[in-house]
Amino acid sequence: MDISRKVADWQITVFPDNKYAQSEPKGWITGAFYMGLFDFAELSKNDTYFDWLKKLFNRLHWQVADRMYHADDICISQTYLDMYNKYKDEKMIIPTLARMDWVINHPSNGSMDIDYSVPSTYERWSWCDALYMAPAVYTRLYTLTGNKKYMFFADNEFKATYNHLYDKEEKLFYRDSRYFNQKEANRKKVFWGRGNGWVIGGLAEILKTLPEDDTEYRPFYLELFKELAGRLAALQTKDGFWHASLLDPDSYPSPETSATGFMVYGLAYGINHGYLSKKEYLPIVQKGWNALVSAVETDGKLGWVQPVGADPKKVTQEMTELYGTGAFLMAASEICQLAE
Repeated sequence: MDISRKVADWQITVFPDNKYAQSEPKGWITGAFYMGLFDFAELSKNDTYFDWLKKLFNRLHWQVADRMYHADDICISQTYLDMYNKYKDEKMIIPTLARMDWVINHPSNGSMDIDYSVPSTYERWSWCDALYMAPAVYTRLYTLTGNKKYMFFADNEFKATYNHLYDKEEKLFYRDSRYFNQKEANRKKVFWGRGNGWVIGGLAEILKTLPEDDTEYRPFYLELFKELAGRLAALQTKDGFWHASLLDPDSYPSPETSATGFMVYGLAYGINHGYLSKKEYLPIVQKGWNALVSAVETDGKLGWVQPVGADPKKVTQEMTELYGTGAFLMAASEICQLAE
């Protein structure tokens, strides 16, 4: 709790000066941070964090970002809907409902294919990060309203991405179709650490926000969650981190805390809800959490976060980003529940 509070407070303090907070406070980069901060606010029962979110979102008029179909531009709605569930204030949900209903009622004219090299496919969920950004907006609305149209849309889109980008042999997700034939220095396939972190984190959000008694959709996501969790657990390195490249960590030996944060979050969530064996996964989660804590500087800054990208890149200690903090706080919230 102490280290998490320090991380949250540092990020809030420097938030006004963050370039992404200034250029697109409704975007996915800030959106991932809001999700982590909401989880930590719930855990700590500290209204200061809720008040900070409420004040910021009021300034944004609870609007989503500009691109009508782009998955990244509705990431923020996950926190809007969580805030609505907490406060039941209609203004918190109206813009999100309007966007989701419009998209469902006006399907994209973009390509039916989801080959990422074709720009029109950005209106589909044609990259694996999208599986964190968008699906759990629809699962929240499905649970909130009981209207199956939200889940029908999300399930179709998710499974199109799964069928296109999931390597059933390696049990990992390509970031997008550009990487199908690429190889790392060791001749292994290119599977990006944070990309697969987005997916396991997104699956946890889907399971967290689908009705517990749902038998139509839940089994697919639970089985995929368990399969991906098992594969990712086996790829943790001795230092407790997951690296920028999952199959060639020697080429990217630096820690990478955004991938590690999302993976610790997903695995700890799985233990807390009985989906993953505590005996098998708890040592992995503990090791990962200790690695994350080691990357926090004395002022609360989380280092070793790979910048915005789409594939493995070099990471250095001074690098930090809002989504890295978000992943850390989401992980912390599940870790604290494990400790209890």
